[in-house]
Parts: sequence; C-alpha cells; structure tokens
Amino acid sequence: MSGHQDVREQIADACRRLAARGLVIEGAGNVSVRVGDEVVVTATEARFAEMTAEQVVVVDLDGKAVLGDLEPTSELALHLGVYRRFGAAAVVHTHAPMATAVGLVVDELPCVHYYMLKLGGAVRVAPYATWGTPELADHVLTALDGKSAALMANHGAVTHAGSLEAAVERSLLLEWACELYWHAASMGTPRALDEKQQQAVIEAALARMNRKPTGTPEEKS
Repeated sequence: MSGHQDVREQIADACRRLAARGLVIEGAGNVSVRVGDEVVVTATEARFAEMTAEQVVVVDLDGKAVLGDLEPTSELALHLGVYRRFGAAAVVHTHAPMATAVGLVVDELPCVHYYMLKLGGAVRVAPYATWGTPELADHVLTALDGKSAALMANHGAVTHAGSLEAAVERSLLLEWACELYWHAASMGTPRALDEKQQQAVIEAALARMNRKPTGTPEEKS
C-alpha cells in the first residue's frame, strides 16, 4: 500500500517555505512529486502557510485517488502532463506576484541574466485559459517545451525539475528574474543575452564540470 509519508512531509515543508517567501497567497498554488507510478500532490485549496502532510494526497498517473481523503489540486492535469511529457520528478505552481505581473505584459521573459539558463533561457508566457481546464494544461505544456519554467498569462508560474528542492529553487529563481526584468524595464529596454552569449556560458559551465584536478599536492609543490 502507498504511503510516501516522508514525501508528503517534504511537500508540506516546501509549501510553507514558498509561502514564507511570498510566492503564494492562501491556497493559490500547488506542488507535487512523482514517486514511481504515483504522484504525491497538494490538495485543492490547502493553504500553503499552514500546509500539513495530511493536506497532501497521492494519486496514480491517471489521477485516480490512492491515498488521502481530500481532493487533489484542480491543476492535477497540468502536473500529470508535465510528468508524462518531460519526465520530471517534481512540479511547483505558484501565483508569485512579480512572475504574475510580468506575465501580464510580455509574451516572453527575455534571458536577461545567465542564471536564467537554469530555466532554459528565455521563459515563455502560456496564453490564458480558465484554471483547471485541459486548455490551460495544454498551453502550459507547450510553453514548457525545452524549458523548466513557464509564466502563465493572468495566472502565475510553473517550474519542474529532477527533485523537489530543485523545482522550488527554480521557482525562486524565476521570481528573482522577473523582479530583475521589472527593475530594468522601469529604466529602459533591458538588454538580453543573445544565443552566442548564452552558448558561451553553457560551454564555460561544461568546461568547469569536466575539469579534473591534475597532480597531487606534492607534485604541485
């Protein structure tokens, strides 16, 4: 029988952290983690600031209830779609104020800082559709193609990653990038990194990862 109590606790903790950072208001948002053929996900309208493990339920990949008495989030189709299409391990959806604001005025958040390459570079804005609908899930999945983050027009933001911690960190990074863009746009037209500049950053990062220490301390002395 499914339990995943430790994962439910981790999700509740992540939700409280997101609330403390101001990325959600009341019960607006949802978080999930995939464990094998099951998805551990927040219940509908559960308040992030007070989230408990009992407010996190378990469903299978078809959305059928496995554990918990509460209804899963109304955005369950979006979460399941991300797992099916991108093989992610965790999904975070917030109504972060700056991300939501930027999504009201642009069709794409430009890559204004090299840290945004952790999100896949520029971040697309998914067209608006009513919350909880298949149309919204389809729009967001399209916006996420090749990316790990997307803005949702007149709604919020979503990130996915290979772990819950990474998905939360990407949500925080996305909000930071949106705030950075807002500050820059208030002074003029923000400069974005072009493809050549972005590729140079990627190559530098790969070189650092592949670089191996040479010689022992004795050999270097």
